[in-house]
Amino acid sequence: MALSPESMPEKPFDFRAPPPSPIASGRRSCVTNEDVLSEFLEHSLRVPDLVLPDKVFPRQNFIENPPKIDFQLLSSMESDSLSKILDSIARIGCFQLVNYGIEGERIRSALAAAAGIFQLPPEKRRAVTRSPPKKLYGFEEAHGEKEEEGEGKVSEEFVWCRGAGLKLEMEAIWPVGYSNFSEKMESLLCDIEKVAEKILMAIRQNLPPKTDYENDMKQGQGGIGSGCYVYKHSRNMSAEKCSGSLRYDVIRMLIRGFDYSHALCLHVCDGSSEFHVYSKKGWVSFCPDKDALVITVGDQTQALSGGQFKHVIGRPIYKGEEEDCISMAFLYSPPSTTNTTKVDPQKGKNTISLSQQAIAAIVLTLVCHILVFVYNKF
Repeated sequence: MALSPESMPEKPFDFRAPPPSPIASGRRSCVTNEDVLSEFLEHSLRVPDLVLPDKVFPRQNFIENPPKIDFQLLSSMESDSLSKILDSIARIGCFQLVNYGIEGERIRSALAAAAGIFQLPPEKRRAVTRSPPKKLYGFEEAHGEKEEEGEGKVSEEFVWCRGAGLKLEMEAIWPVGYSNFSEKMESLLCDIEKVAEKILMAIRQNLPPKTDYENDMKQGQGGIGSGCYVYKHSRNMSAEKCSGSLRYDVIRMLIRGFDYSHALCLHVCDGSSEFHVYSKKGWVSFCPDKDALVITVGDQTQALSGGQFKHVIGRPIYKGEEEDCISMAFLYSPPSTTNTTKVDPQKGKNTISLSQQAIAAIVLTLVCHILVFVYNKF
C-alpha cells in the first residue's frame, strides 16, 4: 500500500550555509582601511631573522692568575691567606698553593714512574679498563675514536687508587713497574692528604655550622676514598687537534665530571702553559705558576658550604712541548666518621634465641601453676 505524503515521517532539513566565496582581485575589500590591515599582516607574518652564535661551544675567558697562598701561613692569625682562599674559591672555585712542604724531587719521581703506565701495549690495557660506576680505576682514553696515523692520541688517562682490586690486576700485567709506581704514589698521596686536610679544616672553621651538610661529607663512591687521575699529554699536537681535544674535554667535564665524590682536588701540573677551570657558569683559563699546586673545589665542599663554593673541574693544558708530559689530579675525600668509628652492633648485646624464649615461657607457666596450687592448698 502506497504511503501518502501526510503519513510519511517528518525529517528535519539538514541545512548548511555554503562556504564564503573568495573575493575577486578586482573587487574592493569590505575592510574600511585596507592599508592598515596590509601593514599589520606584513609585520605579523614576517619570519624573524635569527642570528645564531658562531659556536655553540662555551667561550674561553682568560683571567688573572688566582692568588698564591703560602701553606705555612694558613694557621697564622695575622695572615690574610684564609680570606684570599675563601674569596678565590667563591669567585672561580680554585687557588694556587706554594710552600706546601713536599719535595719537588719526590713529585718528579712519581711523575716519571707514571709515564711507564702509558707504555703498556693496548692488549694489556684492555684487561684493566674502567667501567663506571662499577669499576672506577684503570685506563680510559680521552677519545674513543682512532687517531690519525703518525700523530698519536691527544691525551690519555689512568685512574689510580688504593684498592686491592687495582693492585691485583696491574701486577698481573706489569708486576715490577707497578709495584714501584704504586709505592711512590702511596707515599706522595699521604703528604697530599695532610695538605688537603689542613686546607679543608681552615675552610670548615670559617663556615657557619650546618649539620645537614656535614652529613654529605662522605667518602668517595664505593668507599674507595681518595684517588688520583694521571694524565698523559702528547707532544707536538696541531692547533686543530688541540682545539678538538679542548671541545671534547669541556663537554665531558661539564656532563660527566669526576666519578669520585671528593672535597678538594690538588693538581700537580708543573710546566703547563694554561690551566682551565670548567663549571656550569662558564670556562676560564689562566697561566699557573711554576711548582705551585692548583686547588679546585669538589662536590663535598659545595655541600659543606651550602652552595657558597661551587664545584668546578680543572685540567692543565700543555702546548708546544717537545716531549710527552704527565700531570696528576689528587682527589681528596676526608675519612668517613662512620667508617673510622665503626662499632660492632653485636658487641655488648646478649641475644636470646627462639628456642630459649620458648623454654623460658614453659618454665614461667609451670612456676605460675605451682604458685597457684600452693596458694589454694594452704
